[in-house]
Amino acid sequence: MDGKQKTMTSPVLQIDQLEKIFGAFTAVDTISMELASGEIYGFLGPNGAGKTTTIKMLAGILQPTKGTIHICGQDLRRHPLSCKNKTGYIPDRPYLYEKLTGYEYLSFINSLYDVLGTTPLEEALHYLELFDLIDWKDHLIEGYSHGMRQKLIMTSIFMLNQPLIIVDEPMVGLDPKSARIVKEIFKNKAQSGHSVFLSTHSMEIAEELCDRVGIIVRGNIIADGTMAQIRDRGTDNSNNLEDVFLELTGASELHNIIQALRTEKEK
Repeated sequence: MDGKQKTMTSPVLQIDQLEKIFGAFTAVDTISMELASGEIYGFLGPNGAGKTTTIKMLAGILQPTKGTIHICGQDLRRHPLSCKNKTGYIPDRPYLYEKLTGYEYLSFINSLYDVLGTTPLEEALHYLELFDLIDWKDHLIEGYSHGMRQKLIMTSIFMLNQPLIIVDEPMVGLDPKSARIVKEIFKNKAQSGHSVFLSTHSMEIAEELCDRVGIIVRGNIIADGTMAQIRDRGTDNSNNLEDVFLELTGASELHNIIQALRTEKEK
């Protein structure tokens, strides 16, 4: 995505000095960033770095200890319903009502949102076709596989056409065809002016989709910029995002670990 030009407008998402503390543990430590209209932002970090906690605050599930979140210019704390109406949240482990059929679930989600100028359920049928779920729409969700559930919750968000999509590990459980479709949907959404805040462990996904990436370690964003800017942070002039990520997150000792494992295998 290097070199991709965006027309800068008012931020769709604005985070200022965001902090979340659980007892004596600081999960997210005063982070700030902005996401422009039509931008895909990759949120990277090792396990336990604070990615999911941040995402849950952006989605309004967790209340920040300090700091502010503005969505389309509105304060999430002061205007929670309006902000949530503008936000689509795709978790890594979706909870679905298993005694509903797929289409009943989509109808229920549609009833919760005030979306003007669109026909969400018609859009839902479009995405069900794309995801090969159309023949399952009248089946109970309890009979869906994990991947099918993931595609159903994506359909429930994509059909609403909200300006901000927040997604945690989007490709978990998806087959290669569905993963390819999801990538193209994200690209199309961005080209239409929607913004995507995407948390992933996949460097390949980040390199292919994201205009900018942020790397969070121990609750702090240690790097934020375009792919070229992030690569410039590495000391070995590597063009490989994974190598730079490992270096910036303090995992450069991985080389020694791999060598030790190989030595052990040869014994």
